[in-house]
Amino acid sequence: MASGGGIARGRLAEERKSWRKSHPHGFVAKPETLPDGSVNLMVWNCVIPGKEGAWKPSITVRQILIGIQDLFEYPNPASYAQDICYQLFKKFLIYLNFL
Repeated sequence: MASGGGIARGRLAEERKSWRKSHPHGFVAKPETLPDGSVNLMVWNCVIPGKEGAWKPSITVRQILIGIQDLFEYPNPASYAQDICYQLFKKFLIYLNFL
């Protein structure tokens, strides 16, 4: 392995173990193999299933990050995607009304 990035390498090694145990069918993510046979966890070769050139992202990384920021600033407590959180939030609001 190349030198440097101890914390990052440790985290990437753990993520690699987890990925190898369970990952979506057809997706491939393998670290680069160096000429000496060692693995470079800082460079990955990834494959997304489907026809070559058929998948084109319709959203940018910037848009994803802005969306996450919006969720933090303006959470939607009534979202069914977060049912347990929503139920706890409702109980909390009921508790506040009784104070």
